[in-house]
Formats: sequence, structure tokens, C-alpha cells
Amino acid sequence: MTFGPTIGAGGTRFSVWSPDAVQLWLCLFDGDDREVRLPMLRDADGCWHGEAAGVGEGARYGFRADGPYDPGAGLWFDPDKLLLDPYAQAIDRAFVYDPALAALRGQGNDTAPLMPKGVVTAGLPTVAPEPPRFAPGGLIYEVQVRGFTMLHPDVPEAQRGTIAALAHPAVIDHLKKLHVGAIELMPINAWIDERHLGPLGLTNAWGYNPASYFAIDPRLAPGCMAELRDTVAALHDAGIGVILDMVYNHDGESDAQGPTLSLRGLDARGYFRHAADGTLINDTGTGNSIACNAPIVRRLILDSLRHFVAQAGVDGFRFDLGPALGRMADGFDPQAPLLQEMRADPLLADRVMIAEPWDIGPGGYQLGRFGEGWLEWNDRYRDDMRRFWRGDAGTLGALATRLAGSSDMFGGDRTRSVNFLAAHDGFTLADLTAYEQRHNEANGEQNRDGHGENFSWNNGVEGPSDDPAVLAARRRDREALLSTLFASRGTIILTAGDEFGRSQQGNNNAYAQDNAIGWIDWAGRDRALEAHSFALAALRAEATELQGVVMLTDADVEWLDENGQGLTIGQWEDSGRRWLALRYRKSGLAVCVNGADQACRFHLPEGDVTVDARSVRISRPER
Repeated sequence: MTFGPTIGAGGTRFSVWSPDAVQLWLCLFDGDDREVRLPMLRDADGCWHGEAAGVGEGARYGFRADGPYDPGAGLWFDPDKLLLDPYAQAIDRAFVYDPALAALRGQGNDTAPLMPKGVVTAGLPTVAPEPPRFAPGGLIYEVQVRGFTMLHPDVPEAQRGTIAALAHPAVIDHLKKLHVGAIELMPINAWIDERHLGPLGLTNAWGYNPASYFAIDPRLAPGCMAELRDTVAALHDAGIGVILDMVYNHDGESDAQGPTLSLRGLDARGYFRHAADGTLINDTGTGNSIACNAPIVRRLILDSLRHFVAQAGVDGFRFDLGPALGRMADGFDPQAPLLQEMRADPLLADRVMIAEPWDIGPGGYQLGRFGEGWLEWNDRYRDDMRRFWRGDAGTLGALATRLAGSSDMFGGDRTRSVNFLAAHDGFTLADLTAYEQRHNEANGEQNRDGHGENFSWNNGVEGPSDDPAVLAARRRDREALLSTLFASRGTIILTAGDEFGRSQQGNNNAYAQDNAIGWIDWAGRDRALEAHSFALAALRAEATELQGVVMLTDADVEWLDENGQGLTIGQWEDSGRRWLALRYRKSGLAVCVNGADQACRFHLPEGDVTVDARSVRISRPER
């Protein structure tokens, strides 16, 4: 059974899943938005089919479904709601939220004028399969597509904010100087704003509210899939992989007061998780939770992933709120059907798979449990490293564990840790050193949104300062944070702009800031910090020890004090100790960490190394 439109010699066949509907219509729209409704026929398996003679590529369409209407029981059939085909590969315009999209049956008007239409596409020739460009242990560069180039002076104005801009030579040159192994694109699937944003004069800037799992948002890719494909090819030519951030844990239809756009109007009981009383389960904090291990949803997710591999050649995926992929009725299961099918699929088996291993549902914290073949965002790394550099007592042991690959969190002989200090969600790396408290007033929620505990510090002044001593302290701390990240064992991730001190003015939840708060200020970047990042990247690229993912043992490394002696139990347990050296026995490469307020001189076998106060120095013996 093939879902979506299939173009044939005499027209196009449309197929859609809706087992509880009593009638479905295929709705075709001409250039003047006049609608023609064609009744569809249901087969024994709950799939509806319709033939449209003379209809081919470029035709615009949607569905209408009628049937029982009982939202409390998960039945939302309403023929006044035009529905996007879950398998539509393109849409004719971006989604714009309107309260009419959420009107109850009989209380609203026809939503066809408000809804994007699916666009029939024949698809591109399948990309020839190639191994992923990215290998674990490399650098992932997280990019919010629109904000990344909106202010980039070298990118043509008409191209700024698009996926195509990522292939610009100036962008690729920057990525190569950082030795980026793969860029990770924050969601590019078509999304819709949350309903509370419009009255606040805000829009969703991040895209974590999907309305389609196939169609790319036209605001990011006016050229649709061909634009993504061409950009992936250009990045591949530069040796850089592409990873897509996918949001399969919920969709933009939200809670019972949300809009009816697609899945809700076709088969809410099949696509969403419901409690015993019929209410929507909300393991995501967004209003609904996709039933990822229901058969029809597994099919949708797998088809969507295959689509981006086959059509664009992407190297892998990062999964937002990843426990949703393995959630069963009795909790998270790393052997859930969807997770097994993803790894067994011939097209997906070798792709890079990265989990954000937490959500707010029962048993939602699953760091270290996704198993072999998965990389996992490591928030323990983030928090422990921040606490060390903030100056918290008793954090040296945690720093060492994270620096060496987090063996306490990842079983087996390999680390699957994705080490990060800052990401799209939370403070930027620079703001970590300039703000003790979040400053999210621009989000219109009285500064109540976003994380309350960030393990951040301000070096004596909250926010902007012109005090030379404060600025010097912040520069020192930013360099130390970056040095720690680049010296860490396992995969590392850097959010775009953190390498040169981007700020979000203390906003640690800038999801709704499609403006100067969320856009990267290329003209105002800290060139000295950028040069520091480039130097670290070059050093890491040469030091295979730092890129390694095999867990370290005492035979591989030694932990030394300032006198070049192995750290004693007493030294490890000394809550005031702020310095150590991690030395690789075979090569002599040493990572010397000094979190104290005075310089420290390490007497190492290869020679003495002086490390300034609150600094990290990576020392490689001369060859």
C-alpha cells in the first residue's frame, strides 16, 4: 500500500489512512482557489483511495473527512476542515495560525482559505547511497537555518535565511575552518505557530511545532526538496555531513483547543496517545503526544526518514524528545518496535542517529539507554562542566569523568556521548558568563518560561558591561569553556555562533525571537574568540586521541597533579582542588585544566606546562 499521491499515465491516484471516517473527499484547487471535491472509496484496511484523471505534477490538493464527532473519545471528523495529506511532499505556502482552524464542528467556517495545500510532486531521482560523511567523535555544528544567515554580509540578500544559503562559499569556508564534521539543521519541516504567539506579536522561530513530516517549510526552502538536495551535495563536496533535527514526538495540532490540520482530522485515535478516559496524553508539554509505536505511525515515521535519505542524501537525524520513539504502554523500551525497525531498515541502518534522551513523560529521562548505534545528547556533561567553571566546590571528579567520555553513563567499550555546553535551548555560551538569571521578557510570558537553573555566572555584572576587568574575565571563561569542549572525548556539538561569542541578550528560550535576539550577528562577532575556536578545531582535527570514542582505561591515560604524580584518593576527594592533567600515555598529549584563580605549573614527563588562571591548555609534544 502506497500513501500519498502516485502519478500515473492518465492522472494521479491519492491514498490516505482514515479507518474511522464514513466519507472522505479529495479536494483539488485551481489557480483561483476554486475547489473540486471528488469522493474517495474505502478499502477493507481503512485506507481511502481516489483517482483524479488528468491531474499531474504541480496540482494542489487536500482532503476532507466526515464521520463521528466526539473529541473526548478522540474523534474529530469535520468536513469544514481542509486537511493536509500526511504524505504531501510539498505545500504551496507556509502555515499561518488562525483561531478558525480550531473551531469546533458546526461553530466555524470552511478552513480551505486558511490552509496550505499539498502539491503533487513526482519526486527527484533517488540519491545514490553513500556512507555518512560524519563519524562519531567529530564536531557537529547546530544551525537554526533562518537566523544563521539573516545578517550574513556575504550571502546575497535574496538568499538569506534559506537552506540554499548554507551552500554559499563564505559559509562553507567558515565551517571548514572549524573542521565541522556535520551540520545539524534545526527543524526544517513545515510548522505552525503556537496559538499564544500571534496576540503577542511573535512567531515560532525554531520550528519545533511540525504540521508535516514530509514537506519542507517554504520559508526555509523556496526550492523545496531540490534546494535541500543541492545544499547537501555542496556540503558533501566539502566533506561535511548533514543531520536533520526531527520532531516526531508531537505535532502542531496541540491540545483539545488546538487546530485541526491533518492527523487529528483523519485518525486522532491512531496517531495520538490517549489516556483511558479519552483525553490526550501530553508527554511533550505541547498538548499532544504522537503514538510513535502504533503501526500506522511507525510506517509514517519510517517513510519520512527514508524520504529525506533517498531524496536529499542526508547523513542522519537528531530526534527531539527522543524517548517518545521508544515509549510503550508501560514506559520506555530501548527495544520498542520503531527503534528496532529504524536500525533494521536497509536505507536507514547506517545513518547517524542522535537522541535527545529526555522528555517530561513517565520515565522520561533515558540518558545512556538508547543502546549501541545511537549517539545521545549528554546534559550531565553540560551541567557538570558549567558547575566546574562557575567555581562550584567538589566538581573536579565530575569534570574528569565528562572529559574522558562519561563512562558512568554509557555502558560498553565506547562512549556515545554528544558533549555540549550550550545548545539552541538555553543560554548561549557567551551568555553563560554574563547572566546569572534568565531574561526572557521579550517572550511575553513575564519571564516565567525557559530553564530557571542554568549553572551560569555573570563575572560581577548582570548583562552588558564596559568594565575592562569584567570583559577580560568573560573572555577568559569563554575561552576555557570552548577549550574544555574541544578537548573532550567523544562527539562534540557547537551551536552556531558560540564560537565567536553570540548573545541572545540573556534570553534562554528564544524560540519565538525571529529577530535580532535570535539572529546571529556576524558583523559584531568576537574575532579573537573566533580565532581561538579555529585554533582549537585545528588542534582537535590532528589529535586523534581527542576524537576517539573508545572508552579510556588506565592503560591509555593517567591523571596527574601539578607535580606530575598520579592523583591520590585524597586529592580526588579534596573539594577545593581545581586543577589536574589528563595525559595520554602513548602520545604524551596532555589536557591541563586549571580552574583556580592563579596560574598553575604542571611538571609533566614531556616538559613543564604553565596554565594561566581559569584556563585549559592542550599540550602536544613536539614530533
